[in-house]
Amino acid sequence: MNNSAKPFVPGRREATVEVHRPTPLAPVPSVPVVPVQPDTIPAVTSIVLPDGRIVTGYTLEPAKAEPVAAKPPVSRAAVNIALGGIGFGAVCGGLFLLTAFITALTALITQLIILAAVIFGGWVAVQIFSASGHGRGTTVNIRKAVFKRNQFHA
Repeated sequence: MNNSAKPFVPGRREATVEVHRPTPLAPVPSVPVVPVQPDTIPAVTSIVLPDGRIVTGYTLEPAKAEPVAAKPPVSRAAVNIALGGIGFGAVCGGLFLLTAFITALTALITQLIILAAVIFGGWVAVQIFSASGHGRGTTVNIRKAVFKRNQFHA
């Protein structure tokens, strides 16, 4: 096909067109179907439904499933490997939870220590700054404080 755009002119042919006609298939000889009678005539059963209608039909035996082939036994090594993998995963998960708990507990203790230091530092600051202005309270002079035998002597 040509990519150049040419105006359409009726009656002008660009290229010859091949027309393909389907080829018919050879007829297949049909084999006549011969009905085969069963060896025994099945019993006819009638059932009365709860609403009073009667249903009549042949009784059919339920289809029997073919026996399933027995599965080969699983080797003990495969079972041990599978259980070991499950145990390893459980231990790894437990250790992860343990380390996460220890980390959280350490952070909590650290925050409590910092909170106690801030509160104690604030108390000391209140004692220092309030005692000098009002004349009451405990005077704490850090330069003159002496520690003797692990006891504080002011």
